[in-house]
Amino acid sequence: MIFTEKFLRQKLNYIHRNPVGVGLVDDPAMYPYSSYRNYVHEDNSLIDIDKDWLL
Repeated sequence: MIFTEKFLRQKLNYIHRNPVGVGLVDDPAMYPYSSYRNYVHEDNSLIDIDKDWLL
């Protein structure tokens, strides 16, 4: 369970960096099934996510 925003950000960073860590892509923005682009580039073209928790 996620209780704090700090913990949530830590888990999102881990998830976003996984494709890079295993060698699928060189940049997390290149992985098509990641929400990374939503958070960093405001790109909602592939998936739409709820970012209401962001302050």
